[in-house]
Amino acid sequence: MVLECSCVKLMLFISFSAIALASSSPCSITELPLVRNISEIPQDNYGRPGLSHITVAGSILHGLKEVEVWLQTFSPGTRTPIHRHSCEEVFIVLKGSGTLYLASNSHGKCPGQPQEHFVFPNSTFHIPLNDAHQLWNTNEHEDLQVLVIISRPPVKVFIYDDWSMPHIAARLKFPYYWDEHCYQDTPKDEL
Repeated sequence: MVLECSCVKLMLFISFSAIALASSSPCSITELPLVRNISEIPQDNYGRPGLSHITVAGSILHGLKEVEVWLQTFSPGTRTPIHRHSCEEVFIVLKGSGTLYLASNSHGKCPGQPQEHFVFPNSTFHIPLNDAHQLWNTNEHEDLQVLVIISRPPVKVFIYDDWSMPHIAARLKFPYYWDEHCYQDTPKDEL
């Protein structure tokens, strides 16, 4: 009887220790709580001045399989790199305004000349699979804040120096900045 008690206590100790270690790692896949306060979720600029990024619900951090949700704030003059990715993306502009540059030429040799689209509070827009784009806070007086939803996470990003750079010369950034400290696998281009 004493041996059984000691074994049960040891098993409980090991289980609780494993749970404590897993929950202390920012890369542990845990179940998302039903209700969370966004202001308590970690944010970072990941070495990109003028950007504030929060992964509200993610694949690497939270185990989501089909979608990922980000809250991003761009200070005046801040922009994303020209890039494309092998997922669909939907933006909801919460505050501020800016310009979306979108080149829908994923079947050509390079993105080509992008179309300019003005974005504003309560506007929404979507980026089709593999279309090169760039979001720029062109408002000199106010932050641009967007809620971003992507499909097929984690995101694989191909970065361009300019709109005439050939697709085959685009640089793969995977895992992306907010996933790189947790991700281990090797990616493939899906264009």
